[in-house]
Amino acid sequence: MTLPMSWDEWAQQDGVALAERVRKGEVTPAELARQAAAGVAKVDSRLSGVVELFEDVIADPAKDGANLAGPFAGLPFLMKDLGPTMKGRLQEQGSLFMRGNRAAADTFLTGKMRQAGLNLIGRTTTPEFGVCSSAENPAVYVTRNPWNTDYTTCGSSAGSAAMVAAGVVPIAHATDGGGSIRIPAGVNGNIGLKVSRGVFSIAPHLSDLTGLVSIQGCQSRTVRDTAAFVDACRGGAPGEFMPYWTAPEPYMELIKRDPGKLRIALSHQWGDYTATPHIAAELERVGRFLEGLGHHVGHAQPAIDYRAAFAAQTTCYISNFAQVINNMLAARGLERPPADLIEPVNIRIWEAGRNTSFTERAQMQAVFNTTSRGFGTFFEEWDIILTPITALPTPKVGTTEYLTISDNPSVLDWFGNLWRNFAFTPLSNLCGIPALSMPLATNEHGLPLGIQAQAKQANDGLLLQLAAQIERALGGKWNDGKRPGVHVTAV
Repeated sequence: MTLPMSWDEWAQQDGVALAERVRKGEVTPAELARQAAAGVAKVDSRLSGVVELFEDVIADPAKDGANLAGPFAGLPFLMKDLGPTMKGRLQEQGSLFMRGNRAAADTFLTGKMRQAGLNLIGRTTTPEFGVCSSAENPAVYVTRNPWNTDYTTCGSSAGSAAMVAAGVVPIAHATDGGGSIRIPAGVNGNIGLKVSRGVFSIAPHLSDLTGLVSIQGCQSRTVRDTAAFVDACRGGAPGEFMPYWTAPEPYMELIKRDPGKLRIALSHQWGDYTATPHIAAELERVGRFLEGLGHHVGHAQPAIDYRAAFAAQTTCYISNFAQVINNMLAARGLERPPADLIEPVNIRIWEAGRNTSFTERAQMQAVFNTTSRGFGTFFEEWDIILTPITALPTPKVGTTEYLTISDNPSVLDWFGNLWRNFAFTPLSNLCGIPALSMPLATNEHGLPLGIQAQAKQANDGLLLQLAAQIERALGGKWNDGKRPGVHVTAV
C-alpha cells in the first residue's frame, strides 16, 4: 500500500496543516485516514492504545456525516471509548460489563466534531468507566507509554495520549474528570487543555454543576490544534441547564499575539501533597524560563482548605459514579454489579456511594463554592498558577495501587493513593477553571513531565496565549525536540 507521505512528513505536520493540504487538493481525507490507520498498524502492537478502527469511514470519510468542508477538512480523529457516543458504534468504556454496548445516537458534541470536519475513525483505550489512572487490566488491555513501554500512559485518556505521542494522529479526543486529559498529556509529552465550565456540552447527559466536574477536550502536539478544536466544537445544546459562553475572539486569532506581562505563581505543594525534589526543581527551572520571557514569577498558592476540597471531590466521584453504575444495573435488571465483569474497586465505590444522602451532597457543594471562591480571590492577585502535573514520577505498568483492579478494601485509602500522585489536577475540575498541561519538563526516569498552568474561569484563551508564546520561544520543539522510542517514524 502506497501512503501519501513519508512518516517524517506526516509526523511534522499538525492537524491544521494537514487540513490545509486537503483544502489545496494536495491530499484527500481518505488518504489521511489510510495513513492514520497504517500508523496504528505500525505501533499499536507495542502500545495497545486503539480498541477498534472503523474501516468504513477510513474508506469513505464522509459516510458518517463528517463535514469535509469544515475547518478540519476530514482530518482522522480517534475517540476515547468514553463520553460522547457515535451512532451505531460500540462504546465499551474499558469494561467487560459493557462489551457489545452500541450507541443509538450521536451525542451533541459528536455532532459538533463531525461538523468541524473531524473524521471519527476509531476508539481508544480507557480504564474501566474512566475511573482510575491507567488503562491497565490484563483481562481487557494494558496500554503502554511510547517513551518507555515499561511505564503506564496514566489515564484515563490513555489510548488517545499514546496515539498522539506516537505520531499516529496529530489530535485525538480526551475527557477530564480530575486530570484525565492533563495527566496523560503530561506523562506522554502532549498538550492537554481542560477547558472552563460552560465550553463543551455533554448533552443529552447530566448538565448540573456536579455532573460537569468532567470535561470534554482533546490531546494534541501543537497549541493551534487545541485552539482550533475549541473554536470549532464549543457551545451548548438547546436548553442547557447552565450558561455557556463564547470568547471575545477565536482562539486561533488570539494565540498569534503574545500575552502581556503576566503574574505567575509557582507551587509544588497542594495541601498535604508535595512533589518530589526533582519535580519541584523542574518547576523552578520552567519558572526561570518564563521570567526570561518577561513575566513576573513568584511563589504562592490559593488560601483554601485543601483537605476539605479533596474530601468533597472524593464524595463527588463516589456518589456520581455510584449513580452511573446504578443506571447501568437498572438497564439490565440487575441488583448489584457482577464481580466477574466489573473491577473490584469500582464495585466498592458503588457500595460506598449508592446511599449518599442529600445532606452529604449539599455539604460537598458548599465546599465546592468556598474552594472556587478561594481560587477566585487568588486570581485577583495572580494571572496564572503553575504546578507540576504529577507529584511523583510515572508509575510502572503493574503498579496496582492506582488501579481499579486493586485489592485495597478501603475506597477512601484508594483515593488517598491517587491524590498523593495526582494532587495538582482535580481541584480545577471542582472549580470549573481552565488548566493546561505543557510538555516542558522530565521526571526522574527521563520521561516527559507536564507543567500545568491554571487560570481563572473563562481565561482559557490566556493559557493558550501563554502556551503559544512558549511554543514560539522553543521554535516549536516541545519535549526538547525529542520523539518517543515507539513512534511512526521509528523503524
